[in-house]
Amino acid sequence: MKRHFYILCALVCALAWPMIAQAQKVVYLDMQYILRNLPQYETANEQLSMISKRWQKEVDALTAEAELLETNYQTEQIFLSPELKRKREEEILQKQNEALELKRKYFGKDGELFKKREALLKPIQDEIYQAVQDICGEKKYDVVKDRSADPSLIYMSSKLDISDLVLEKLGAK
Repeated sequence: MKRHFYILCALVCALAWPMIAQAQKVVYLDMQYILRNLPQYETANEQLSMISKRWQKEVDALTAEAELLETNYQTEQIFLSPELKRKREEEILQKQNEALELKRKYFGKDGELFKKREALLKPIQDEIYQAVQDICGEKKYDVVKDRSADPSLIYMSSKLDISDLVLEKLGAK
């Protein structure tokens, strides 16, 4: 009877071993840490900031023009004929719409800033992705998770963090 039990245990272990042996190797990286330590990312951010400030000045100038027209209209309104009032109101509305349209053009969801950010950051992201793929191929990792994007992660062993390895691969360390 004992002999059958041992044979059964050995058989179960033999059948279960491939499933245990094929457990996935999971590692983590911190994308925010990697990006902060890449000089090209800082350069791209500085360029975006300068462009954004320049465009914001343009929008602010148009908005100020519209506000000035509005203020002048308010002070002169009682002296204007109905036709002139209508004309000034149209000018004010047109200037406000120009400012809104310019703001939308530069800062809207598909605006120039979005396109510029994508053009500047996509090559950096592609480079990081390629470095991660290379490391996974070399070290035989199956899954890589971004710990900066995982709020449910409470603890992680530093042995599982490949952020410095990625930076090294990119030549930043």
